[in-house]
Order: sequence, then C-alpha cells, then structure tokens
Amino acid sequence: MDPRLIARAIGAGRIAVGLGFVAAPKLARAWIGPAAQREDVGVALRAFGVRDLVLGGLAVHTASKPQVAARMAAAGILVDAVDLAATVAARRSVPATGIALVALMAGGAIAGQAMAYRALRGAG
Repeated sequence: MDPRLIARAIGAGRIAVGLGFVAAPKLARAWIGPAAQREDVGVALRAFGVRDLVLGGLAVHTASKPQVAARMAAAGILVDAVDLAATVAARRSVPATGIALVALMAGGAIAGQAMAYRALRGAG
C-alpha cells in the first residue's frame, strides 16, 4: 500500500476523532467511562481533540513530502503509544471496552504509521 495514502488515512481518522472530542466530549464515555460526562473532564477531552485535529491536519498536509511525512508518522507513533500506555495504566478505572477500543485504534495507527515511516524515510 502507498505510504502516503496510509499517512493521509491515519491523518483523516485523527481529524475525525479530534472533531468528535471537540464537538461532543461526552462521547468519550466509551473510552474513559462515566468521567466523560463531567464538564471539567470535557475541558481535557476538548484539548485532546484539538491535539488530534492539529496532528491529523499536519499528517494530511505533509503526506506528499516524504521526509516531513516520515517525521509526522514518527510523532504519531509516539502520541498513539502514549495514549495506549495511559489507557492501559488506568485499566482499573476505565471500561474494558475503552481499553479494547484504544488498543485497536492506537495499535492499528501505530502499525500503519510504522509502515509509512519505514517507506517514507528513504523516499524523496
């Protein structure tokens, strides 16, 4: 698969998640449980959403520039690994479905970004 397409697809997914958290942070209940209903938690979820909007936008924008896209993929791997590790670390407080959801989403994104990184770092 074309590594630029992978980078764009993951970036678009990150944009969608970011928009969701900004517009309706309470939807994060599937991830973090009832705490997502709290207004104070909504502040952090909206900030998380903006992070994903920016990272996703940059990933889409830079996908056609191999060296920059490779660095964006590396950054994506890092933030997704932190999201996954933080979720697993909180496993006693978050729903099992949230752990599974993040494992699938972050794990899939990490794998895709790793493939894109390897292909893009030598391109250009």
